[in-house]
Amino acid sequence: MRSTWMVAGTALAGALLLSGCSSAATRSSPTTKPPTTPDGSRGAVQLVDYTDNDGTKSTVVLTGAVGDYGHAVSVDANGKPDPEHSSQLELALTRGTFRISIAALDEQIVSAFRDFPPDRSTCSGTVRVSGAAPIVAGGGTGAYRGIRGRFNLTITIAEVDARSNCGPSSAFLSQAVVTAGSGTVSLRP
Repeated sequence: MRSTWMVAGTALAGALLLSGCSSAATRSSPTTKPPTTPDGSRGAVQLVDYTDNDGTKSTVVLTGAVGDYGHAVSVDANGKPDPEHSSQLELALTRGTFRISIAALDEQIVSAFRDFPPDRSTCSGTVRVSGAAPIVAGGGTGAYRGIRGRFNLTITIAEVDARSNCGPSSAFLSQAVVTAGSGTVSLRP
């Protein structure tokens, strides 16, 4: 049974999505001003996270009421790296950190991979799951201290596996993982 995966997005899809947004020369320096919604408390946020492997670390970009970026790390409830991706995703952004619960999404992914790959002739396939990822209470730091809310995320994993042992436990040759969705968060200024 395959239980390793990354709540993240693909480098390929992420690069395509983000490459047209700005060049390195036009990026501005991070600011220390706390993110706030127009009324200072609630707002819509979009999340895109991507990676090309089953590791614990990925790249994340938030837009909307929270405009920030950084890395996401799959962690257990104690904050230690979790290669099984079965508990929480810590978003380590330029202005602070907060965590979202990914346990329910992990259960769906583990279940979906039981019948992988769907195309045995090419030993490849795509798995897609969707669900809620609530913000973990009390885990925010910096500008995200006191953050509340939840995201509705879709995780898409595309994989080409080794043909020599094509099945749910075969090693992948290439993988793309994209997590994207939106939510509403409350920020305390």
